[in-house]
Amino acid sequence: MAQLWGGRFTKATDRTVCDFNASIRFDRRLFHEDIEGSMAHVTMLARQKILTERERDEILKGLSGIREDVDNGKLDIDETCEDIHSFVEAELIRRIGDTGKKMHTGRSRNDQVALDMRLYTRKHVIRADGLLRELLTVILAVMEENLGTYMPGFTHLQKAQPTTLAHHYGAYFEMFRRDRQRMADIYRRMNYCPLGAGALAGTTYPLDREYTASLMGFAGPTQNSMDSVSDRDYLIEFLSALSTVMMHLSRFSEEIIIWNSNEYQFVEIDDAYSTGSSIMPQKKNPDVAELIRGKTGRVYGALMALLTTMKGIPLAYNKDMQEDKELTFDAIDTVEDCLTLFAGMLRTMRFRKERMAASAMNGFTNATDAADYLVGKGVPFRDAHGIIGRLVLYCVEKKTSIDRLSLEELQGISDKFEEDIYDAVSLETCVEKRLTIGGPGQEAMKAVIGKHRAYLEEGTLRDSE
Repeated sequence: MAQLWGGRFTKATDRTVCDFNASIRFDRRLFHEDIEGSMAHVTMLARQKILTERERDEILKGLSGIREDVDNGKLDIDETCEDIHSFVEAELIRRIGDTGKKMHTGRSRNDQVALDMRLYTRKHVIRADGLLRELLTVILAVMEENLGTYMPGFTHLQKAQPTTLAHHYGAYFEMFRRDRQRMADIYRRMNYCPLGAGALAGTTYPLDREYTASLMGFAGPTQNSMDSVSDRDYLIEFLSALSTVMMHLSRFSEEIIIWNSNEYQFVEIDDAYSTGSSIMPQKKNPDVAELIRGKTGRVYGALMALLTTMKGIPLAYNKDMQEDKELTFDAIDTVEDCLTLFAGMLRTMRFRKERMAASAMNGFTNATDAADYLVGKGVPFRDAHGIIGRLVLYCVEKKTSIDRLSLEELQGISDKFEEDIYDAVSLETCVEKRLTIGGPGQEAMKAVIGKHRAYLEEGTLRDSE
């Protein structure tokens, strides 16, 4: 196994220890970041006269060739190497000789891997932001098209008050918008370069850390070398944010699963995002939504694993930190796949609008408005609440709804009811008179949608690079 150390050792490392210690099988994913960081480091070394310009050019050409050959499939990453850093350096030395041995001047694997992981994570924070923006665009399109699509709103999973599909989707717009804000916060905090921190105490070489940071688009260098190599807060924050994204996706998936059931029949999921049964030919299962709901625990597990790993580690670097990679990589892959599939499922899903409206009417969602109607007729609210409670009980016994009762039946419970009660408890009236910002009325929703559209036009984190 190719190693970057060994001069102090008199005995070969046990083969099982080598395998246990090695990270090449998973940190090979950091190949491009490792090349990028090495190129920036070498460029800075030459600027500081630590390397000659000829040595810089030779190393940069060698690194470019390695990157090109791996990308084109001409060179396989050698998994007998200890890690991706060992592979790149060993291959560079094989290609250009002793000059390649100078690449690591003024650098430790500790600050090198800290940089690679930060570069990789930064890229995927940007990607997550972009995928969330795409999902928000899909949600906003549904909102714009369904301002007048009435449906029941729920509390305790029981029908509560009428609302619209636009209003319901708008709640998820707010959730995923907050997720984007978290990505922006993480990006802002993590965007500092640890390269130059060395193993833990910097280096005696006259490095220009500000210049190195600027070459890779960082806001500046990190300010404490011990923290630089031992900080994994940005990963914990990212995994926490990804866990919140998955929680929101899972909640939305749960509702879609319920809406798709035979009992509700509010939506029909497109065939492209459904599966069938091997034994029951009638089945059309919401597997995408169910898998997203299930994979939420997987991302939570990554967060808890890293928190547990980090909780007892003294300063500075410890090998425990190698455990940050596999679980982070898996969580990133999981969330990116879930966001992509969920957006596709929403984009192609069809709504059974008449079924939604009928469900709203049949669930006494207009009972609160009926009570408000009585208040408008001079009945104290607490008395009105009791009257409508008796009215609902009467409807339950008769297996009907408030709007289907005759005026005679209504007046048999309260003489305050008049002909205008029917308009007062219609779905349109119940929804449209709620015009305060945040409510489901069309005028209020149009104002909010306008703000959402302007927000999405602001672009993504990628645009700010």
